[in-house]
Amino acid sequence: MATEKNVIMDETAIRRALSRIAHEILEKNKGIENCLLVGIRTRGVFLAQRIAERIREIEGAEIPCGELDITHYRDDRLMDGGVMPETGDLAVVKSNLIMTSGSGRIHDQTIILFDDVLYTGRTIRAAMDALMDCGRPRMIQLAVLADRGHRELPIRPDYIGKNVPTSKHEQIEVALKEYDGKDEVYIISNREER
Repeated sequence: MATEKNVIMDETAIRRALSRIAHEILEKNKGIENCLLVGIRTRGVFLAQRIAERIREIEGAEIPCGELDITHYRDDRLMDGGVMPETGDLAVVKSNLIMTSGSGRIHDQTIILFDDVLYTGRTIRAAMDALMDCGRPRMIQLAVLADRGHRELPIRPDYIGKNVPTSKHEQIEVALKEYDGKDEVYIISNREER
């Protein structure tokens, strides 16, 4: 079986999508008052930072930005009773929100959560659990660069860079300059060799 990798968003398309998302965030929230941007590690953090920069250019004001590590909240990492399958140890859940700017207070704030690809919704559910352990936001909105469908949980993004209908045998891969050295979004599919 051969793997086929096609670029579906290049650097220009990603830049345009993020610029559009920044404008949509400002319009929906009537500015940035009481808003925080939070990126899910790893690539969601860079997307949130880029949106914060774009909003600063548009509004002339800083929007607090942070990063969220959801490792210990993922349901695919825990066995029954909260035991880590790799070690057999009980999982210790702690606050994993690091604010890179702003006060870090999330109570009564609108959180705009960023991820690179939305698939089943399980990553977002874990991120919401992690955020709720840090405080009680007024609202959580979701922004993703690519939405590939196949939800297993009732989660819907508020801001989407690109809808990419896929089969379950395809994958979406995001590369960002800050982490991968280039900006591209790929669809990866397996095809049978003849």
